[in-house]
Amino acid sequence: MQKANTYDAIVIGAGMSGGWSAKELCERGLKTLLIDRGPDVKHIKDYPTTNLNPWEFEHRGGISKKEKEENPSIARCYAYREDNKHFFVKDKDHPYIQDAPFDWIRGYQVGGKSLMWARQTQRWSDYDFTGPSRDGFAVDWPIRYKDLEKWYSYVERFAGISGNKDGLDTVPDGEFLPAWELNCVEKHFQSVVKENYKKRHVIYGRCAHVTEQKDIHRQQGRGQCQNRTECERGCPFGGYFNANSTTIPWAAKTGNLTLRPDTIVHSLIYDDKLDRVTGVRVIDVASKETSEYFAKIIFVNAGAINTNMVLLNSKSDRYPDGLGNDSGTLGKYVAFHNYRARISAMCEDFGDLRSKGRRPTSAYIPRFRNVYSQETGFLRGYAAGFSANRYPIRSSEGLGQELRENLFAKAPLGPWRVGSHMMGETIPKESSYVSLDPAKVDAWDMPLVHISMKYDDNDEKMIMDFHDQLTMMYEKAGFVDIRVSDDHRAPGLDIHEMGGARMGHDPKTSVLNNWHQIHSIPNVFVTDGACMTSTSTQNPSLTYMAMSARAAHHAVDLLDKGEIS
Repeated sequence: MQKANTYDAIVIGAGMSGGWSAKELCERGLKTLLIDRGPDVKHIKDYPTTNLNPWEFEHRGGISKKEKEENPSIARCYAYREDNKHFFVKDKDHPYIQDAPFDWIRGYQVGGKSLMWARQTQRWSDYDFTGPSRDGFAVDWPIRYKDLEKWYSYVERFAGISGNKDGLDTVPDGEFLPAWELNCVEKHFQSVVKENYKKRHVIYGRCAHVTEQKDIHRQQGRGQCQNRTECERGCPFGGYFNANSTTIPWAAKTGNLTLRPDTIVHSLIYDDKLDRVTGVRVIDVASKETSEYFAKIIFVNAGAINTNMVLLNSKSDRYPDGLGNDSGTLGKYVAFHNYRARISAMCEDFGDLRSKGRRPTSAYIPRFRNVYSQETGFLRGYAAGFSANRYPIRSSEGLGQELRENLFAKAPLGPWRVGSHMMGETIPKESSYVSLDPAKVDAWDMPLVHISMKYDDNDEKMIMDFHDQLTMMYEKAGFVDIRVSDDHRAPGLDIHEMGGARMGHDPKTSVLNNWHQIHSIPNVFVTDGACMTSTSTQNPSLTYMAMSARAAHHAVDLLDKGEIS
């Protein structure tokens, strides 16, 4: 039985990073088992709402009051809608314990959250990787930008990334397809910022969309983005990157992939005599039967919190507190992105111009605080989005025929409205953690996870600075009716939780080495959000992709050399 269940490699989690891990391992010739706790989602076939019109939805795309009441956490997520709610984990289906308020947004299916992500893909720079060593909070990253540079290029060419060559050291340039154009107000703001600030920039937000079909995209069966902006439904054209249309089919066509959906990984199997992990214990979602699978290489890509859960649940005499937890840091030093702050305003100019059509992204303001020196009373910094739009002014006055005529009357366009949201870096702390409950379990007898992440004084100071700085920038652009806000959302709605199995130089203060291997168990790799030592300000998915490709190639090299057996 063990022989029948034995593979060269096992990948846990078929999402953003797991798809890349499986693709690279399969391409290098390894028979690879890819496990996911959710159902299979085949590209195009399993996008049930992708071509529906607004009037074909019972609630015109909105979420019903009943569903909001039943799912208070995911109902607060900007992306959770009637047209894609089937891709989100309902709150009651996988409960967790909030030691501090946390809205955990999950996508349990093959493809994971790559089906409904925001698709922003800015590279990290050395300023991001050296942040902890410069200010002394968290531990030093054991890698730098140069270690990932060629792998960023590698995954960008395959995924399809739209962007401009901006020449900025804070967000290095990549392998870009043509970018969409900023509209007139966004260009105006861009020019004002350039004129008034030497170290601040407004650029087009790089995003994972095929704007020009290259041969590699044709080989994947993907077409060009159609600007529908219905991405979170799943794109029948393959216009944006998700694992379902790219990495997983690519791995499958090698003949080396075995996909096992609807399977929960209980724990990793550690062999005391061999001093390594030999496989995984799993639970069938429907039958709840358990079984074991074996491999020489294990990649854990279950998503940051779930990866921590699996490692913490993998206990043995050698590792009573979780697999590879010699440092005592497993499950600790988790962090997230601070998205609480916003600013809006009105632009009274350009009244004779309007935008036409749709775009999947808008402008982006890279981090400009504490980059080259510590210049504020808080650590690290923030990036920001920027967008400008005009909307028709319609009257909803009257009843019956009068109301109908008002709603269908030709409506004049209102003024340009502009807005930005903050994407702030939070500091990983020992007091921010995920842990397993010693008694409470879910429907599959898996321990419930405790989650505790909180804002701190550093975050509050950062919000104040964002409001102050963006207000000044808006004023210089001539914007009026400037309004700042703080929605006081709980952590989690950024959907960028990171850490818990952080990388580092020292096994006494970290879980993983510079190749994403558990320090004491070299055949176990972690390349999803759990591996992150700090959070930076950029959306992290592109970095997960590059890390996964890099680590997978290294794993195969070690196997070929006999250093993993």
